Amino acid sequence: MMARAAQAEPATGHNHPPDHEHLHSHLHDGQKAGQPGAQRDDNALLADALMDGFDGAEDKASFLRMARIPQHLHAADGSALRLVDVELRYAYQVATASPAFSAEELVYLPFPANMIRERATMVFVYVSLRERRDVDLSEMIKLLNEREQGGD
Repeated sequence: MMARAAQAEPATGHNHPPDHEHLHSHLHDGQKAGQPGAQRDDNALLADALMDGFDGAEDKASFLRMARIPQHLHAADGSALRLVDVELRYAYQVATASPAFSAEELVYLPFPANMIRERATMVFVYVSLRERRDVDLSEMIKLLNEREQGGD
């Protein structure tokens, strides 16, 4: 897995229902990719593999080529956007806040220590002379799947 500090067993949710589709760098409900009978989400496995592989790769440019990450995308005006940055972003949700009923303030609920989990994503930054486009990991996986199905 990631070269980050080990975390305790993840809690479900992240302030949304457990069946909410999202990409994080960890699996929920104690799932392990190799467990027989565990529901397998290919996109989540691909996201984990991309993040972990890139993070650990000594030659990051070669890793991106082998992962078939495009070196350029097309902008709306047809010009080429070139890949210039790959960012790994880590966040920790330490609490939740929501509007209070019949009040002009938030209901703030800090999480106990055992519910605080790392969430990570990857962002690919493409630029041209006129435009910058940040492509997050979920969008990149969709793009890779479309290219694979289209034979590009």
